[in-house]
Amino acid sequence: MRRPSNSPTADAKTVEAAAMRLLAGREHSVEELRRKLVRKGYPPDTIEPVIEKLAGKRLVSDERFTSSFVHHHAKQLGVADSQVDEALRHAEVDWVKLAREVRRRKFGAAVPRSLGERAKQARFLQYRGFDAEQLRAAFRDESGEGDDAPDITPDITFEAE
Repeated sequence: MRRPSNSPTADAKTVEAAAMRLLAGREHSVEELRRKLVRKGYPPDTIEPVIEKLAGKRLVSDERFTSSFVHHHAKQLGVADSQVDEALRHAEVDWVKLAREVRRRKFGAAVPRSLGERAKQARFLQYRGFDAEQLRAAFRDESGEGDDAPDITPDITFEAE
């Protein structure tokens, strides 16, 4: 088995190959995959573009990981899928607020003005499982004001996998 280079020169192909080996075994969340690659000694500045590439190809997906995780554990505990779905629908989570917080933590408080930066941030949130309305809301302040940039957020539909 090839060991990772601890030097900052580890290339993207090497990091991608290591990520694919991890993903071949089971689903991983984006953060879990990132932590495992860092622990293996790959440089963070090489890991991030690889993770973005894999997420863009939907080879790593927080949504798919979460679904797999919940259903696997529910099955182990003998809980019906319908009960899990019902519990998630009634969970007291403010998804819009969470989307705003995730965007601000990653990119800062300022709402992006360029379409390119806005698209990048929207993709980041999409990869983390937020829906189209939550993405649009993440670019507005809590009062619903302050975002006059054009809406480039796609209408996203996730297919069951």
